[in-house]
Amino acid sequence: MPTPAADATVAVPPAREAPAGPGAYVGKHPGEPNVMDPALLADPVTGYGRLREQGPIVRGRMPDDAPVWLVTRFDDVRELLRDQRFVNAPAAVPGHSGEDPRAAAMERSGLPAEVHRYFLTSLLDTDPPGHTRLRALVTRAFSARRVQALRPRVERITTELIDALPGHAVDGVVDLIEHFAYPLPITVICELVGIPEADRQLWRDWSADLLSTEADRLRASTPQLIRHIKDLVAQRRAEPADDLLSELVAPGDGSGSDDGSSVDGSGDGISDGISDDEAVTMVLMLVLAGHETTAHLIGNGTAALLSHPDQLALVRRDPALWPCAVEELMRWCGPVQMTRLRCATEDLTFRDTRIRRGEFVRLVLVAANFDPRRHADPARLDLTREPVGQGEQHVGFGHGIHYCLGAALARQEAQIALAALLGRHPGLALAGAVEELEHAPVPDGRRLTALPVRL
Repeated sequence: MPTPAADATVAVPPAREAPAGPGAYVGKHPGEPNVMDPALLADPVTGYGRLREQGPIVRGRMPDDAPVWLVTRFDDVRELLRDQRFVNAPAAVPGHSGEDPRAAAMERSGLPAEVHRYFLTSLLDTDPPGHTRLRALVTRAFSARRVQALRPRVERITTELIDALPGHAVDGVVDLIEHFAYPLPITVICELVGIPEADRQLWRDWSADLLSTEADRLRASTPQLIRHIKDLVAQRRAEPADDLLSELVAPGDGSGSDDGSSVDGSGDGISDGISDDEAVTMVLMLVLAGHETTAHLIGNGTAALLSHPDQLALVRRDPALWPCAVEELMRWCGPVQMTRLRCATEDLTFRDTRIRRGEFVRLVLVAANFDPRRHADPARLDLTREPVGQGEQHVGFGHGIHYCLGAALARQEAQIALAALLGRHPGLALAGAVEELEHAPVPDGRRLTALPVRL
């Protein structure tokens, strides 16, 4: 199949005007489901499951009505996560010209233009070779050895938060999202990166503003957040501390890997060539991504176990099951439901579907994790589920070069948090029916707005 010339122009549709509401385009294109469809938001397992059984790749629509290919089957999702013909940054597409649709979406959301670059150039949004260089700078901090060394501190933070839960109860009910699931991972990642304790509530507030998608909150808080990180980077360059940020911005000293060699074998240090903008972007990504998803893994997992007493009884009888339990919870109620947009760098055919250069795909993780081609009776939560084939049994942490950097830390935090919480409070129960729990109306993640329980 001939590849278009690199200097050919890829047309980019003009940015759309802001819609009247997040679901303004739902139903506009029959047969092309919009990811903001209320049915998909309310029950993504069933909704995307139907799409999965229609075919391996389905034409859909993004919230702004932009077309997108939705890939839903387990093996196909894993394959495309490895496929280097797809990139995360549209600028990497040969012949790309015009506006980055991700920037257009940020503008529509109210995110100020001066901060866009910090949200478009993180590890999550870049491609090799830049992605390779940036990831190498922080990989060491999330090695199995480093994560294991953090375990005693994670356990202490968990104990302190559980000790404080009764004091947060109102009429016997406490919100585990606010008082347990969120504080644990944000404390851990802030300590690791080097965010001062006095500033951590600010980070929680800024994170809430970003997730709110409310334009006024975004316009007000994101410039403050970026200025805060810039000040912190400058401080660590002048006065290093024992934290990851200081390692990132320190002059090269031969400490680029655990054995004393640099990430590229040159003998230079871990921070060689990292700019202030790159340091700001790295801190932003590490802290926000490093606590948000783990918080909702803990929240979703707690709700799942409390509503499946037979499975809860298994781990209470045999705590050695917790590692397997967390893997099954990542499959069954993981916090991330679909990947970022990926863009085709050439015309190609996938599963008999023609995808043109410059077109976008999204890989639907929640559909892949419930694919009956991979798992028998996938709707059943089974903490003793036997592995099928090689590799991980879910795609909750992704796959390929963008596999979750902090997966080992997230697993550890979830295992410690769930085991300690349910061990300390054997009578823990949902304050209402599980069907009454509310989720944020967003297509890319499964996030409880609150988790009221009785201790």
